[in-house]
Amino acid sequence: MIMKRLISLAVALLLAGSTFPQNKLNPKKIKTMKFNAGIITSKIAESKAFYTGLLNFGVTFENEFYLLLHSPDEKSEISFLLPNHESQQPLFQKAFKGEGIYLTIEVDDVDEFYKKLVTKNVKIKVDLRDEPWGDRHFAIEDPNGIAIDIVTYSPG
Repeated sequence: MIMKRLISLAVALLLAGSTFPQNKLNPKKIKTMKFNAGIITSKIAESKAFYTGLLNFGVTFENEFYLLLHSPDEKSEISFLLPNHESQQPLFQKAFKGEGIYLTIEVDDVDEFYKKLVTKNVKIKVDLRDEPWGDRHFAIEDPNGIAIDIVTYSPG
């Protein structure tokens, strides 16, 4: 009787293990993963001018309702999508409301980048500063109301 219960328990545990896998996305098995932040906005032209003109992003792809930009080193991307576009599922139709998101752009020389943007009369939202943990940064805002923290990280 005890043996039957132990066998039943072992079978139940084996079945539970196959029903609830420990980790389907084992990070050691994922070779590449590229991240692209997407903003749903009617300000696609303004966003393109801002990111290409001030931050040196390049155009990867664009059409009448979608814009995909890449960072100067081509390692990061950001996209912009018109709201309520008939080609998109409802999940991708609601426009961003301008709050609760920020982007961080790491640069080699934050002081040089700051001077460049100041000479272009970009409104600085957080002035150039050093943080107690060692980072040096400042912040601006894109046409969609997204805060952009421009930083040079300090080792340690």
